[in-house]
Amino acid sequence: MIFGENGIRFGDLIAWIWRSAAYWNILVAMLIGIVIYLLWLASRQEYWRNAARQVRLNRIAMISLFILLIYIAIGLLDSIRWRDASVRPERKLMRNENGAIIYEPRALSLLDRISTLLREHTEKTYSAPLANRLYSKETVTLPDGRIVRDYPRLKYGGAKLKNEAGVWADVSRRILMGLLVGLVAGLAVGVAVYMIGNRLARSGNPTNHKMKASVPAPPSSPPSTGGKERGKAPFAFSSLKRSFIWGGITLAFVSGVAIVAWLTSEYHLIGTDKVGDDVFYRALKGVRTGLIIGGFTTLIAIPFAIFFGVIAGYFGGRVDDVVQYLYSTLASIPDILLIAAFMLLFGRGLFNLCLIMGITSWTGLCRLLRGETLKLRELEYVQAAEAFGVSRAKIILRHIVPNVMHIVLISFILRFSGLVLAEALLSYLQIGVDPTTGSWGNMINTARLELAREPVVWWNLAAAFVFMFGLVLPANLFGDAVRDALDPRLRTE
Repeated sequence: MIFGENGIRFGDLIAWIWRSAAYWNILVAMLIGIVIYLLWLASRQEYWRNAARQVRLNRIAMISLFILLIYIAIGLLDSIRWRDASVRPERKLMRNENGAIIYEPRALSLLDRISTLLREHTEKTYSAPLANRLYSKETVTLPDGRIVRDYPRLKYGGAKLKNEAGVWADVSRRILMGLLVGLVAGLAVGVAVYMIGNRLARSGNPTNHKMKASVPAPPSSPPSTGGKERGKAPFAFSSLKRSFIWGGITLAFVSGVAIVAWLTSEYHLIGTDKVGDDVFYRALKGVRTGLIIGGFTTLIAIPFAIFFGVIAGYFGGRVDDVVQYLYSTLASIPDILLIAAFMLLFGRGLFNLCLIMGITSWTGLCRLLRGETLKLRELEYVQAAEAFGVSRAKIILRHIVPNVMHIVLISFILRFSGLVLAEALLSYLQIGVDPTTGSWGNMINTARLELAREPVVWWNLAAAFVFMFGLVLPANLFGDAVRDALDPRLRTE
């Protein structure tokens, strides 16, 4: 909150933007605006519309996109964060001696506020998934005064259970309740989506229907109702089949969310770590880091690749030689050594990691764009533009860059998953993001010692693996579908 008893001060507003980490919100909003603008530009061209239509017909690609959108939604919820102003017991804002508002030390995101139970219900140390006792024995004093070695009860996990023998019965009951709620909610959502889609499909373009209705059919033309019915049957069957498929996906997703919500309200779904934090919450916090590493790093690398690749391929000569020497020299340096040196010099951080990985990962795309530009500059429309006296800058911006964007898009999607895996490797080598940052690489790094203890703590590694696998596999499948849709050789076949 930035509203005080005397209104809003300009200095308080600027301080709120900076201290509450609102610059992340502004950056995320700018990126979303850029993506929407690029999609709008692409929708105006027939080439991109045909490619999008081909991707929509690929069921695996659409299911992969649906999973990716879930990850993106989680990342956005975790990116929108702000710091609350400190409030006195009498509900007045706390200010320092200069009159500035005092803020809480930690900025909480929307994901933190939604998952308050997961964030605040911390235990003493390790506990297994869906357990009601700690994972290791401790000295416990019984009510009768005896001191024994036993597994203590958890503070929150299954704390409401009076009979410990009914743990799995309670878990089964919660799963069934979540499944029932999810089915009801999923059916409601599915019916609403189906009715809206069916109405839109039937309405179509009303102007075309009016024009067809206003033109009478010639009297000599025979009725063609049978042909229409034969043509409508396969379309109706395929439409019904798609409705069943997407209805099943919607039911599965809503039911899964309901089951998870029902279980996490009372238990630790994937257990707790060494300091008692919920592992499922830590895995959710790693989604944002993975998306930022994969997305921002590629966005940093793409401008370098487009600039150097296009000018090297178009101008040739000494410019081409200089660019080749540049990326050959950069590619000859081991990436891990360069990243390690950069992180040791400037410190471990998310932005520093994205920056150095973006600077070192543009060479491969630069080679591809250089080769494509060498081919494009010899085509007739480029030579005609040069003959008419069009400047080289306009030729590059109007004729070269738009015709290499399909390579940029394919490279962006395919490199995304590789960068997510690279972050896990770098964090495992302790040269990745800060240890306090939630990431799957840090979870794997801590699991290295947990797998060597007795009894083995396996759920940290399993959670990081499942969440990382759930992001990388759909990204690869969707990237393959986009590549097939934009590949000219496959399109001509």
